[in-house]
Amino acid sequence: MKCWLLSIELMTEVIKKEKLWERDPYSLVNPSAYDTAWLAMIPNPDQQVQPMFQNCLDWVLRSQMEDGFWGGSDGHGLPTIESLPATLACLVVLTKWNVGKDKIERGLAFLESNTEKLLDGTYGNCPRWFAIIFPGMIELAARRRTLLAFAIPPKSPAACRRLDEQRICQKCDFLSISAFQEELIGDQCPPLLSFLDALPSSYEITDQVTNTIINKITNGDGSLYQSPSATAQAFMLTGNSKCSHFLQALVQRCPNGVPPTYPLDEELIRLCWVNQIQRLGLAQLLTHEIETILSQAYRSTTWGSTEQFEGKSTSLLQLGIQLQKDALAFRLLRMQGYHVSPWRFCWFMRDEEIRQLMEKNHEQLASVMLEIYRATELMFPGEMELKEAMSFSRKLLVKATRRANQARSFEQHHVAFGRLV
Repeated sequence: MKCWLLSIELMTEVIKKEKLWERDPYSLVNPSAYDTAWLAMIPNPDQQVQPMFQNCLDWVLRSQMEDGFWGGSDGHGLPTIESLPATLACLVVLTKWNVGKDKIERGLAFLESNTEKLLDGTYGNCPRWFAIIFPGMIELAARRRTLLAFAIPPKSPAACRRLDEQRICQKCDFLSISAFQEELIGDQCPPLLSFLDALPSSYEITDQVTNTIINKITNGDGSLYQSPSATAQAFMLTGNSKCSHFLQALVQRCPNGVPPTYPLDEELIRLCWVNQIQRLGLAQLLTHEIETILSQAYRSTTWGSTEQFEGKSTSLLQLGIQLQKDALAFRLLRMQGYHVSPWRFCWFMRDEEIRQLMEKNHEQLASVMLEIYRATELMFPGEMELKEAMSFSRKLLVKATRRANQARSFEQHHVAFGRLV
């Protein structure tokens, strides 16, 4: 116990000495193995036999977990469903550049041993992004012969380490049947075009689609829906210079693996850092650092004002970020003794259009709803706006939980019926 406490004190001293909270906020964000792998796939325009971003390929080579997977682990270091598309993307990269043969073998062994188990653990209640990306990565791996590049004669015991594509594709059919029946740009949030990296080969990239991609890139910041992976694919399809500038800036800002979205809200990153420090029970050891971040957050907004605040989100992604930041800031500031107005936090309750969007996408915003509910628990007597926000968030959380339980029950009955027949 003494050694454990000593190590914690040493870690906090390092944080204080190096002033990690004042560094680039992106250094506090865990890289996305999936998105980093997509940037590593891009060939150098001047020399096609080499990657455009060698540091991304180097990151993939050194970031494989001990169990053979990339990305997507829980708090105990165990793989989650996010590790499946990330591992496939990394295997595609290593095969494409003909490096890391031992890592490919370990990655294939992981997929063979864990894919069905991780899929079964979802009880058919997979997120929409996974229902699109995972089948797309299986097809990409098959097209690039990733799963066949190191084929071993069937009689060899090591052959069992290869992923059985057909069996796994059948396993995830329930994911992909309806996933690709959407319009490229439609009512879905985010639209299907934001998953350009995972679209199946049946989606022919026509001139019209290419023009849509270019228009989206040139009318924005050079990215495709702020997704590094989709932007990487867009650049490989179009060669657009503005897209290239976005990717170059991204890698320069994040040389050790890129985040799943770019740019990120830097204030939200710092608030999440404070929240994590408090959850770990280290707040008393870093009081000055926490106070510095929270005072900056308080000064940068109108938390002390009772004037109505209007949200400025233009997409579901931006809405989720804004709601999470507001809820987290409200909770952390009020716990620290700051005077924060519920009117500043509960702005979404006065916007019927925003509430309807939240209700329509309650499953995708479940974690945000939980953050809102936690914030409303710090209400004072008479703060009716917080009480209404609590009821609203609780209703959506219950709805999302009921949906998950129904999916789990359906899957269990499906398995039982399968055994009977």
